[in-house]
Amino acid sequence: MNLLIIIVVCFFGSLLSLTLAFLFSKLKMVNYADYFVSFAVGTLLGAAFLEIIPHAYELSRDLHQISLIVLVGILVFFILEKLLVWRHCHGSHCENHSPVVNHDVKKGSILIIGDCFHNFIDGILIASAFIVDINLGLITALAIIVHEIPQEISNFSILINSGYSLSRTLLMNVITGFAMIIGAILAYFVLNDLEFLIPMILSFAASSMIYVAISDLIPSLHKKVEIKQTFQQTFSIFLGVLIIYFLHSLIH
Repeated sequence: MNLLIIIVVCFFGSLLSLTLAFLFSKLKMVNYADYFVSFAVGTLLGAAFLEIIPHAYELSRDLHQISLIVLVGILVFFILEKLLVWRHCHGSHCENHSPVVNHDVKKGSILIIGDCFHNFIDGILIASAFIVDINLGLITALAIIVHEIPQEISNFSILINSGYSLSRTLLMNVITGFAMIIGAILAYFVLNDLEFLIPMILSFAASSMIYVAISDLIPSLHKKVEIKQTFQQTFSIFLGVLIIYFLHSLIH
């Protein structure tokens, strides 16, 4: 039953982010992605510090080990970002992909490969959380899916501007979405036999959320410094944290 829930959550999460990316692209509402970015910061940090790290500690009872894995994970993601595999774009502008050159299909292909890798890892993280507890799995999936929305909006725009047709862009995003399901299924079968790895993977999941929020998302928000926009961003971040906290309190 857990496997079916994992697959359904991953599928509908990918479908939701792809649908919103398509609608935002068609309606020329890419600038509104900043609200999703701010909200994603709150949900990622809330899930990492309020749910995932505490669960990892409960399973291992070794605070030093958990802290070390979170630290090592952050350093690993820094290296992956340097290798241009993990890097994602959020919002309407991205320094790694601007200016965008039309018909640069190679750039689009690199983006797809990186997105597949990222979604595959996300699937592993979601499955590991569900194996521990269905409620933890749902909160982890929520944080990851919220983060996927601005990412998919930006990726959709980049692929279109790289020379991909609308139908091909949709197909490529569907393929990258299935990478999450594949990662989740693989993790489900492997981790059921290697449960001692789950605290480590949960710690790694927390480090990925912390790194993405602090290194990738928050810097993009600093590009807009007007008081009104700063207030909107701060409100959205706190809203994301409060929703995770509310779900945590409701579940426990």
